[in-house]
Amino acid sequence: MPTATDAPARLRTPSAGTVTRRRRRVHSVDRPRRSTAVTVLAGLVVLYTLVPLAWLVISATKSQEDLLGSPGAWFSGRFALWDNIRQTLTYGDGIFGRWLLNTLLYVALGAGGATLLAVLGGYGLAKFDFRGKRTVFALVIGAVAVPTTALAVPTFLMFSRMGLTNTPWAVIIPSLVSPFGLYLMWVFATEAVPTELLEAARVDGSGELRTFFRISLPLLAPGIVTVLLFTVVTTWNNYFLPLIMIKDPNWYPLTLGLSAWNDQAATAGGQPVFNLVITGSLLTILPLIAAFLLLQRYWQSGLAAGSVKE
Repeated sequence: MPTATDAPARLRTPSAGTVTRRRRRVHSVDRPRRSTAVTVLAGLVVLYTLVPLAWLVISATKSQEDLLGSPGAWFSGRFALWDNIRQTLTYGDGIFGRWLLNTLLYVALGAGGATLLAVLGGYGLAKFDFRGKRTVFALVIGAVAVPTTALAVPTFLMFSRMGLTNTPWAVIIPSLVSPFGLYLMWVFATEAVPTELLEAARVDGSGELRTFFRISLPLLAPGIVTVLLFTVVTTWNNYFLPLIMIKDPNWYPLTLGLSAWNDQAATAGGQPVFNLVITGSLLTILPLIAAFLLLQRYWQSGLAAGSVKE
């Protein structure tokens, strides 16, 4: 016979069917709803991204004759990738290697300097108060809105008066200015570096430089990697600025050099080298892919570390 004290225990213990139904309701609430439109849109974006890359890889395996006489969406009978790479690196007395070194120089000094200036400027604007800060903010926003092509002609005239055209500095110095990178670091430093942490470091006697390098810089790592990726890609793919600034082929970046090879077919007596243009384009994007793959884990780990609140 059950006693009166057993009744509350029986009432508190749900049956197996009740537990199962509750779990189903919880799982149905927690499970994200799948959207067919979002899935289709994501698939189209993937196709839009991968199809040109696949075409580039397939075309780089063809010789000049097969490139023009075989279907573009599939391989030809002869696999000529290694021959194309060898010809690309040796054509024109190895000028492709010179263009690659020029591009690395522009990226190292231009993109690296732009990232450094963006980090220092964004951190200073985010964590220090001074007169005219609102004006600087308006100028930065205005600079982000102005397209770089609109500044190309004034920049050319200014550098021409200084005698810097047709030199590497005509590409490096304008690349040092990145309004978007400065704005991104400004916004990121405002949220990523707590003001209380900086005040505590100052109370403990830490100088501004030591506080920046020991405390703020590790917290800014995700933003620094993001700005670095943006500036590297922008400088690596820069075409219009070198086009108007540089006439000497020995100072061409890869973008301008491959364009010159592509224009050979349209010149009188020029030799068509479309297979070398395609192979050179494939070799050109490989460093960018490697940069994204190498920096991705630092970017993700920094974001994950910044998302944990204690």
